[in-house]
Parts: sequence; C-alpha cells; structure tokens
Amino acid sequence: MLPRTATPEARAVGEEALRRGEVAVLLVAGGQGSRLGFDQPKGMYPVGPVSNATLFQVHAEKVLAVSRRYGRPVPFLVMTSQATHTETEAFFRANNFFGLAPKDVVFFRQGTMPAVDIATGKILLEAPGKLFLSPNGHGGTLTALRETGTLAQMQGRGIKHVFYFQVDNPLVKVCDPDFLGNHIQAKSEASSKVVYKEQPGEKVGILAVVNGRCAIVEYSDLPAEMAAERAEDGTLRFRAGNPAIHLFDLRFLERVTGTGGLTYHVARKKVPHLDPTTGEFVTPAKENALKFELFIFDALPMADHWVAMETSREEEFAPLKNATGADSPETVHRAMSALHASWLRRSGATVSEGVLVEISPLFALDAEECAGRVAPDTQVKSPAYFN
Repeated sequence: MLPRTATPEARAVGEEALRRGEVAVLLVAGGQGSRLGFDQPKGMYPVGPVSNATLFQVHAEKVLAVSRRYGRPVPFLVMTSQATHTETEAFFRANNFFGLAPKDVVFFRQGTMPAVDIATGKILLEAPGKLFLSPNGHGGTLTALRETGTLAQMQGRGIKHVFYFQVDNPLVKVCDPDFLGNHIQAKSEASSKVVYKEQPGEKVGILAVVNGRCAIVEYSDLPAEMAAERAEDGTLRFRAGNPAIHLFDLRFLERVTGTGGLTYHVARKKVPHLDPTTGEFVTPAKENALKFELFIFDALPMADHWVAMETSREEEFAPLKNATGADSPETVHRAMSALHASWLRRSGATVSEGVLVEISPLFALDAEECAGRVAPDTQVKSPAYFN
C-alpha cells in the first residue's frame, strides 16, 4: 500500500503527463437520485453546502481547474444511461458546459440488459412488445467506451491514462498528480485509491490480493466473522475499502474490452412487469427476477501491474447515497465544509466553529492553492462561498 502522498519525483511525473494532455477523466453518472427523493439524474443534485452547486458543477469545475493549472484541456467523459442521457446532456448545455469547451465533453451511454423471470426463465416485458431493460452495471462503462467509439476517440487524442470515479462523491481529487505519478512510475495498468474501513459492517468492497492478483471483494461476499477480524494493533484486518477511484492505462482498457470483456453477475431483484397472459401490470412483493450486471472491479485481476494508494475519507470520500442518516446531504455538506475550513485555517484564516464554508474548485483545488489566495487575517463568521 502506497502512502497518501507521492515522492516529489513521482508527483512531477504525474504533472508532466497532465501538461502533455495524456489524461482523460471518466465520470460514471448513469444513476437517478431516487434514494435521495430526487427524480432527476443524481449529478443534478445540489450538493454545495453554501452555493447549492450540483454534483455535475463541482466535478466539471475540477476538470476545468486542472486544465487551467496544467495548460492542456482534459477530456471529460460522462457516462450516462438510457434514463439519464437526454436530461444530463441538456443540463450541461443549459449551463454552458460549466466553462469547459463542448468538444472536450463527451457523453456516452451505458449498455442495458433484459431481466428474466426466476420461475420460468422468460424475458420480462415493461409494456406490450417492449422488453424490460436495466443498466448493465458500472462495469458496463468499459464496454460502452469501446462500443460508442469513445475509446478510439481518446486514442486519437493521445490519451494514455483514464481517471475513473463515480458521480456521488464530491470530494474526489480529480487527476490527483500524486496518484497519477505513482501509477505511471509503476507502469501500472489499473490503480486504485483505498480508504480504511472504520466499522466491520461498512458497505464498501475490500481491496485484496486473490491468487496473486489485485481484486476487490464485495462487502456482501465477505463473511461477517472475517469482516470483524482485527490485527494486533486493533485495526480491522480486512480494512482496505474501495471508494471507486481508479486510474486505467488506455492500452489496458483496449485489451480488456477487446478480448470478450467482463463476466456478467446475476442479481435477484423485484422487477415490476407486464403479465403477458393477463395483460396486467404486476408489482411483485418479493424478488421475482434475475438481472445481469458487469462490475468494474472485475477488470482489476486482469492487470499484470497494479498500484494501491491510501487516501483519507476526510479528504476524498463522502458519497451521497441516502436522503437521511449516513451518506446523506447532511453528512456530505458537513464533510465538504470541514475539508474547506481546514484549507482556510492552514492559510492562517480564522473560521468560526459550526460555520459552513465552501471553496469552488475554480478558486482553489487544494490547500496549497488556497493558501496563495486567502489573506492570513481573513475571518469567516458566517456561511461563505469562495468562488
């Protein structure tokens, strides 16, 4: 496991790759905000604790800020789904692509798969003559890259590395040069950030070595007694949590998607459907269908060289998943504000306890940049947005 910061030499390697325009950003944004009580694409959810900036705005402004810092455009690949594509593309256009050049923002759709009845094996219908189709999982990102021509497009632009993350995490250090430099120096084909689990029951996959290969074990596949095991120092034995932040070598993605791709996993789900016999729409009370999904982490064991790098949840992991409780708008607002307040205090500013603060990526991408822009005698006593 590599530490949170790279050597100066590795960081310089990462920064040079950005200056040469060799890095693209891939955002997985196919989901709706249903669990948040939000009936639009999750990326349109207003997540800024002071500004109400949406997740899409936060991520796009990070890409723009990285492009400005290193003097080369960073292609922003936005993977949508059938349910979110039209609305997502319209949202970006209505907001002038958040300052990015339209040619540098590429939308492509995730694939779909039918669902089948558990009892009969027959394909379920959504309406007369219309199959019930659902997204084919986050692993479908890779197959969609090839099938939509996006992978070839990036190859034509001289892209060598793809930075991957999911839309619901506003703290991601987009194109982190430390992570990128470690990835390049190790000649890694697939690299992953790691956050340490705090509780045995936390619902994150675990990065592990399985049969000599890097792999991720889903939390649901890890027996409870193993999840609770602790090392001599009291830390969880299986604690290398997966925040879904990866770097992929472009040639590796070409190989993975060109040789049959990933294997489908089967999930038992409740699927409302049309009864072909009665013509009535059925809302099942229990699991009635099998869905088929691809998982992005199934690509990791295919890599001959890989890197795992530690990060902290305070700096880089605050997923937005639920309307209340854990991983909710309240906890995400608190995490964003706490991180940005720490940047301000490191700059010498005074921030009153409990006051919400937010720093736009266009103002500062990190504590070092913030220190160069904030006067040491700054006092923040009420909610503030640094833009």
